Amino acid sequence: MKKLTLIVALFCTTHWLFANNGTNRDSIRSFPMNEYVYKSGNTNNPSADHSKFAILQQPFASAHDATAACLSCHTERDKEIMATSHWHWRRSEMLEGKGVVSLGKANIINNFCIGITGSEATCTRCHIGYGWTDSSFDFTDPLNIDCLVCHDKTGTYKKKPGGAGYPAESVNLNYVSQHVGSPGRENCGVCHFLGGGGNNVKHGDLDIAMLDCSREVDVHMTTDGENMSCVDCHITEKHQIPGKVYALSSENKNRTTCEQCHTDKPHQSTILNEHGLRVACQTCHIPEYAKANGTKMIWDWSTAGRLDEHGNPMHENDADGNHNYLSIKGNFVYNDHVIPEYFWFNGIANHQLITDKITTIPVQMNTLYGSYNDKGTHQKSHAPAKIWPVKVHRGKQIYDTVNMTLIQPKLWDKESGKGAYWTDFDWNKAAELGMAACGMPYSGEYGFVETEMYWPLNHQVSPANESLKCIDCHSRPNSRLASLNDFYLPGRDFNPIVETAGVSFILVSIIGIAFHAFCRIVFGGKCKIDNP
Repeated sequence: MKKLTLIVALFCTTHWLFANNGTNRDSIRSFPMNEYVYKSGNTNNPSADHSKFAILQQPFASAHDATAACLSCHTERDKEIMATSHWHWRRSEMLEGKGVVSLGKANIINNFCIGITGSEATCTRCHIGYGWTDSSFDFTDPLNIDCLVCHDKTGTYKKKPGGAGYPAESVNLNYVSQHVGSPGRENCGVCHFLGGGGNNVKHGDLDIAMLDCSREVDVHMTTDGENMSCVDCHITEKHQIPGKVYALSSENKNRTTCEQCHTDKPHQSTILNEHGLRVACQTCHIPEYAKANGTKMIWDWSTAGRLDEHGNPMHENDADGNHNYLSIKGNFVYNDHVIPEYFWFNGIANHQLITDKITTIPVQMNTLYGSYNDKGTHQKSHAPAKIWPVKVHRGKQIYDTVNMTLIQPKLWDKESGKGAYWTDFDWNKAAELGMAACGMPYSGEYGFVETEMYWPLNHQVSPANESLKCIDCHSRPNSRLASLNDFYLPGRDFNPIVETAGVSFILVSIIGIAFHAFCRIVFGGKCKIDNP
């Protein structure tokens, strides 16, 4: 009787495992992750009391004087800073089919505010320097470095709008310079949270809410847990900060990774660790983004320029306070708690440069390379392509209909009448001036073209119990990976040969188990009688 009970139990268990299409695999997720090495930088206070330094108590006539005071003690730091991409806003990148290109925020075209050329004085509010108003900015002068924007611990330092990187008049430079320390999330976030014209509008996973957030928003930066700062992952040496966004870079180097803390085998489950060979950690652990505040999903420049009955620019918000329409920028669509789009990605990207002809529509502002068949053999890739979660920002922006190139318009000027679109609302003049500043031809004919830009997600990591489960991908018809159709995914795809073979194997196994049990019961009892 005990043997019969065991057989029935085995049969029922086997049937339940397959009938539930893998949903029981949630139990795999209960295994704790391996411990990782981590020491928070939030407690890194300066060893010196800067308020006691005499040189910092002398009134500063300008921001350059504050920098000179910093460098009088911190010698050679200027050379380190001036060797970084944070300073130059560009770096040498190898682009497929284009060779080595000097690429970065200084010259890249995007589908948010398009680019900085011709509008440097306002865009460089996020630069770590003073006085970048146009192409004449001196990158070799150490007194142009802004030390305080990254090291301020008072929370009072801020840049002046349209001020070419100079601090606002309200800033007390002496007070700030006497209270400095290791960069915190506030220092990084003032640019990286607010880039593109507002909170969280660009990345979707970088938000001012992360200054004090719950575990549900981000398990690393939550003030109720790890309370990590940006530099805890972006470990900096000699002012070189690893980590680059693929909107501005192309090569798979100088990056931060989950594995640097969690190792490449973070789970106790072998099957989950094996998933890591072709699935990025972020895919399962960032099931949604823009968790606290909305992010911009669509930007349509073609509708810009509408004025009210008095000829004044218009400003319309949605119910959540996000811009629906701005006369200077056009229409927007925001969304929150967004499910990512998924792509194969091998760590290499390409970019649509202002010199490139438009050959496809929508224009791919940056192309993420990778496919299922890319298993590490790509000439520049050191690892197989993996499935990545991505924010896709879609836009409609100005282009030259004759030359078939994207246009960099002059957008900003502190005075009207100088051709900047945000003051004069003349696309033709703004295009003429902007392309001249870029040293590029303009035919005088323009239109608006659809564009797409890809932002792989890395932040706003969810708690383990809120990460994706097997059924989220291995299901039909609501698989998250429905768009990736270049490979066979069990549970999502139907292949008659594979399915028939699988069912046949299961049936044969069950019949074999049942037959073996039957023989044990029948012949086992007989053996006991024949062999007392």
